[in-house]
Amino acid sequence: MKQPVLVVMAAGQESWYDGLKLIDPVDGQGNAIMDFSIYDALKAGFSEIVFIINRENESRFHTKIDQTINRHVKVHYVYQELGDLPEGYSVPDGRKKPWGTGYAVLSCIYELKGAPFAVINADDYYGRHAFSLMYDQLSSRQDDWNKYHYAMVGYRLKNAVTKNGFVSRRICKLDRDSYLKEIDEYPFIKRRGEDIVYTEDGGNEFKKISADSIVSMNFWGFTDSFLDELQLRFFKFLNKDVQESPLEAEYFLPAVVNELIEEGKADVAVLPSSEHWYGGINSVNKVAAADAIREMKESGFYPEKLWI
Repeated sequence: MKQPVLVVMAAGQESWYDGLKLIDPVDGQGNAIMDFSIYDALKAGFSEIVFIINRENESRFHTKIDQTINRHVKVHYVYQELGDLPEGYSVPDGRKKPWGTGYAVLSCIYELKGAPFAVINADDYYGRHAFSLMYDQLSSRQDDWNKYHYAMVGYRLKNAVTKNGFVSRRICKLDRDSYLKEIDEYPFIKRRGEDIVYTEDGGNEFKKISADSIVSMNFWGFTDSFLDELQLRFFKFLNKDVQESPLEAEYFLPAVVNELIEEGKADVAVLPSSEHWYGGINSVNKVAAADAIREMKESGFYPEKLWI
């Protein structure tokens, strides 16, 4: 069995500047959130990283990675490009939005070479235990003759909601064996006092939601069968969704997972994490992430300098 590979989604932003915000530092040594995620991944056993980036950010990413991470782990780059479509298809006039997370992962199809792989966002902090859970899962479970076997790290909603403002979260429904049944997106969730609430009507009415609800923060684990499914279903997306909404349609990874579960072709083991998630692109969230990382350094959990 091939060793698991970590895929880091570091493209996807619509503007060149937003892409570079992914490598903005959160500590005094110039480390971004993804530095800590990759440090934790290496501690868990991952030894190969694939970065999905935009061409326009290539030079800055290479400079950063070559000076730090590339000295400790095997690194590959793939490029998420709007015009990289199957023969016979073209980008709709006026389209600037990236194709989505499903397309981003599909861009790795020739780089992964049959290895199982985990997928994370570059701007999210997931916690070391989460990487250990995922590495062990990918190292021990393979597809069998009648079903694909995938995985997802599940976080408690209370550990994945910011202190200020609304967030969008994908709430997971699990079966009695802790396998994923479906994912539903709740676009307007926030804290209100001791409660967590959501609204479906723009804020006229709020409903409570359990703080222990399991949410997906885009930390997935797949066998290489998922790439075949992504490629096959991408044609359906181009022929249907893009025709109906040429400027806005996106090929989302969780939507493909939902389809495979509904069709009985895959199961997804939900790996429970009690750790806190932190996100870093938003300035308020980045402060929270920086504070948490500083405390972990002071406690000795992280060294003062990650990449020596």
